Amino acid sequence: MRIPIPRPRRSRPAVLGALLAGTFLLAGCGSPAPAKPAGAVTSSLVTSLAATGGGTWAVLPMGGSAADEDNFWELFSRPAGSTNWVLVTPPGVADNGGLVAAAPAIGQQIGVAFRPSQGLTFSPLALTTDDGKTWGTGLLDAAVAAVPDAIAADDGKLLALLGDGAIEQAASSVAAWQRLAAPGAIAASAAGRSCQITGLTAVAYAPSGAPLAAAACARPGDAGIFADTAGTWHAAGPVITGSLASRQLQVLRLTGTSAGDVALLRAGSGSTASLLAAWTSDGTHWTVSSPLPAGAGEVVASGTGSDGSAWVLLAGDRAETVSGPGAAWSALPAPPRGTAALAGSAGSFQALAVSGGTLTVFQLAGTGAWTKVQVINVPIQYGSSS
Repeated sequence: MRIPIPRPRRSRPAVLGALLAGTFLLAGCGSPAPAKPAGAVTSSLVTSLAATGGGTWAVLPMGGSAADEDNFWELFSRPAGSTNWVLVTPPGVADNGGLVAAAPAIGQQIGVAFRPSQGLTFSPLALTTDDGKTWGTGLLDAAVAAVPDAIAADDGKLLALLGDGAIEQAASSVAAWQRLAAPGAIAASAAGRSCQITGLTAVAYAPSGAPLAAAACARPGDAGIFADTAGTWHAAGPVITGSLASRQLQVLRLTGTSAGDVALLRAGSGSTASLLAAWTSDGTHWTVSSPLPAGAGEVVASGTGSDGSAWVLLAGDRAETVSGPGAAWSALPAPPRGTAALAGSAGSFQALAVSGGTLTVFQLAGTGAWTKVQVINVPIQYGSSS
């Protein structure tokens, strides 16, 4: 099915003027983008995630060269009960820097943060409760971190990991942001010093509603997940045993789903590196998967399903998935050429392949073959900025 999407693009001055007028524009422009702080961790922003009620979302880069600012990040939605994907990228802001999306385990509001680009030094927000048909706007007067779980949502509340390592929280989409942790505060806590944090990697909400932060740790065997209780950050991650307890751990993902929180960790580095998935339904007790030997293969994309499943794409066209607590990792057939992300869960995976401004969706059949089921043409005006 070939679906053209009539979404004309505007040049940067018109785009920014449409959304970021007045104090928003004054708050963010006129100075160069801040440098990445020491110890900052970056990760691929390409992902898919499930929303309450059965909808699925995907964040994908499209277009051309990032060096020429012809790369454009797009947001796609597959509403509950639908077999088709729809382009729903929030309009009005340059998105060359990347998009970060969050779906709450409770509630319908999807939040999207724009990574700064095109002279912006802060992260505009877009919020929707109707599968991206309409968007409200918000603002973080700072840049969100370059990780896929830099924002989190929970029944109206919002949590953000900033590029300088600070964590901020808003009680609702229209409330003012409040500082939850200053840059370096978690690393300086007793739990952070024990872990020897080298950088923060994600934020999430525990099933109880408590704010969580994830990190990379220098101390072997420490899984860097921390919970905030009355202003004190304490260790809340899974216990890693066996041979992997002697390796340094980095939390690559920490995502809330309707089945609980799902974490993806890398243990070690180089040719002996392994990946672990971990699940919690109460924020305290964790179930950890068997290790997936990853070798030197870079995690180029990852995501979660509503049932607590997880998937990863590794360099070299390797796709792996784990269906939930207690399950083993399972290799998927080599995805189609150009696959940027997967979406779905066990028995119902789709591959989202990108070529320039074209998204091709493939369905994994029971025979193990990928079958083309949808094509979306995104009209990209190269040389513009959104």
